[in-house]
Amino acid sequence: MASVHESLYFNPMLTNGVVHANVFGVRDWVTPHKMALLVLLSELGRAGPQLGLLERRRLNRLLLPLLQGPDMALSRLRKAIEECCPQLAGSVHIRLKLMAEGELKDMEQFFDDLSDSFSGTEPEVHKTSVVGLFLRHMILAYNKLSFSQVYKLYTALQQYFQKDEKKDGADENEMELTNPEELDGKMEKEELDGPLREEEIACSGPLSQKQAEYFLSQQASLLKNDETKALAPASLQKELNNLLKFNPDFAEAHYLSYLNSLRVQDVFSSTHSLLHYFDRLILTGAESKSNGDEGYGRSLRYAALNLAALHCRFGHYQQAELALQEAIRIAQESNDHVCLQHCLSWLYILEQKIFDSCVLLEHSVNKSLHFGLPYLASLGIQSLVQQRAFAGKAANKLMDALKDSDLLHWKHSLSELIDISIAQKTAIWRLYGRSTMALQQAQTLLSMNSLEAVNVGVQQNNTESFAVVLCHLAELHAEQGYFAAASEILKHLKERFPPNSQHAQLWMLFDQKIQFERAMNDGRYHVADSLVAGITALNSIEGVYRKAIVLKAQNQMSEAHKLLQKLLIHCQKIKNTEMVIRVLLSIAELYWRSSCHTIALPVLLQALALAREYSLQYLASETVLNLAFSQLILGIPEQALNILHMAIEPVLAHGAVLDKGCAMFLVAKCQVASAASYTPQKKIEALESAILNLNEAKTYFAKVDCKEQLRDVLYFQARLFHTLGKTQERNKCAMLFRQLHQDLPAHGVPLINAFK
Repeated sequence: MASVHESLYFNPMLTNGVVHANVFGVRDWVTPHKMALLVLLSELGRAGPQLGLLERRRLNRLLLPLLQGPDMALSRLRKAIEECCPQLAGSVHIRLKLMAEGELKDMEQFFDDLSDSFSGTEPEVHKTSVVGLFLRHMILAYNKLSFSQVYKLYTALQQYFQKDEKKDGADENEMELTNPEELDGKMEKEELDGPLREEEIACSGPLSQKQAEYFLSQQASLLKNDETKALAPASLQKELNNLLKFNPDFAEAHYLSYLNSLRVQDVFSSTHSLLHYFDRLILTGAESKSNGDEGYGRSLRYAALNLAALHCRFGHYQQAELALQEAIRIAQESNDHVCLQHCLSWLYILEQKIFDSCVLLEHSVNKSLHFGLPYLASLGIQSLVQQRAFAGKAANKLMDALKDSDLLHWKHSLSELIDISIAQKTAIWRLYGRSTMALQQAQTLLSMNSLEAVNVGVQQNNTESFAVVLCHLAELHAEQGYFAAASEILKHLKERFPPNSQHAQLWMLFDQKIQFERAMNDGRYHVADSLVAGITALNSIEGVYRKAIVLKAQNQMSEAHKLLQKLLIHCQKIKNTEMVIRVLLSIAELYWRSSCHTIALPVLLQALALAREYSLQYLASETVLNLAFSQLILGIPEQALNILHMAIEPVLAHGAVLDKGCAMFLVAKCQVASAASYTPQKKIEALESAILNLNEAKTYFAKVDCKEQLRDVLYFQARLFHTLGKTQERNKCAMLFRQLHQDLPAHGVPLINAFK
């Protein structure tokens, strides 16, 4: 980003047709574009009685963004007016043509006639209305111009009009050379472009203070609510540099530059802009005017606090801690309790990177409630709930705490925190393995309307909460075998959060994980291996875990075991309990494949103890299924069937389709193994029941296109049909098995040595 100090003393008198005496002191000035707007207002007053209600309504909706927005080309202004009222657009064009092709006295007379709009008992325009204030500002700015400046304005008006005439001539020539079909396509494309798209509005010259404030507020609102509608990072930075070129002390422009740099993760530029923002805030005296002598110190402590937040965002925890200590010191000297509460919240965030402590957080929540800071108090409750969820607290207690925070949200209309709370509930239910409840919460958030007023056409709620919920929704659909629906959700995510946006990494990770699972189900391990690098770049722990899964599937047992052992030590160190349990289950499976069945039992019992301690019900059920499989291998299928009935219900209610299929396949295996000691009649009933369970497992596996598991089920069914003497069904299963067996490689692993 170019340095703003290069233009500290640049103060032009005329730039790009803009006449002004001092860009730092004048709030508004006359430009050719604003003269065109004055002509529009004049013609609107004349044609008022003749216009229909719909046309007047359209013009009134058009006027406000025209008055507040940056200058635009005359052709675009004409097009915008034509869409509302073609007759009025023609009148404006004729009036401007007469003025531009006439003499200087015509422009003088035009400004003299503007004052008549306020005369009479029932004036056309009220002085205090939006239009009235604009007219008065323009008349005042014109009257302050010297004769030479009036002449320059008139020359600029002529150039403004002639440029539009030349463009019309070029368009006519192009129409003669273009065939009608191409012309229709071009016109349709132009009609699709709205008249006031921010991408089409360029700040070619210095903006007035009102225009600049409108531009900055609009871009800041778009960055918060719908980043896709805001200018691209490079384009926005160019416009901001242009603003700062004419007014380097414009503090708000520096802050928007800071937000823009955060979008592209530019730590140097964001730090540079943030420091300049607070420097300009102090230099211009904006804080001192509103806060008395306290303003200077207030800027300093909040500057240090924002700098700490910036460093924490980029992972510079040592620098963040130093900046936070400075903010705390200044806030204590000034006895600023509000700033101290913000500091306390950030202190907790920094402390939890080192060790888990609820003391700071509980103190922060109590103090925030005491000083009437509901936003901070709610964020503290959300963080406390999240920490206690990872600590294994009961779900009902966490939901009660979130209910209390929801009361704060609705009482104070904190819509952003309402979204965060629902997204938090979705994630908690997913952590506890209750996918049905997670789906319900996700749908609740997506069906809600934002409490914040945003412009028409702006996508509401383009926040991290919505990105998280949509990602969970995509994964839930993929787990149930609805891959087309998951692809549609991910496609929507890509449109709503482009790759250069700050929340794009969320859907990128989920997209890679879903592709990985599909490749593994399909037996395409080389494809899954190629996806590991992308997952690792976004989440190193997930990447290492998935690499171990690929190695295990490729029968590289020793390499997979080494990787899983390293990952287990790391996850235990950082207290990632969910991943610890998953790693333990994978290690147990490695022991099965290596025929070390007795060694797998202590590992599974350790995983089960952790899952129950941290209330991870679904992982506990999955661990019980693995224990049942171990008992089947060790020759006690009756005991395996007993514990299966305890664990299979949560899997069938909330589990992924693949897990449901594996569970039903395991039940069938246990039924067959138990039938060996039954009477002939009871044995036939048990085998027929096992065949029904295999049919259900086959349906689940087919839904996620898991060919390896399908092959195993068909083999097992063929053997059972052969035992029961059902030759036709046996031959059908054998044929299907042969087709799959030819497509898939055989790893030489016995059928009974693999649970999943």
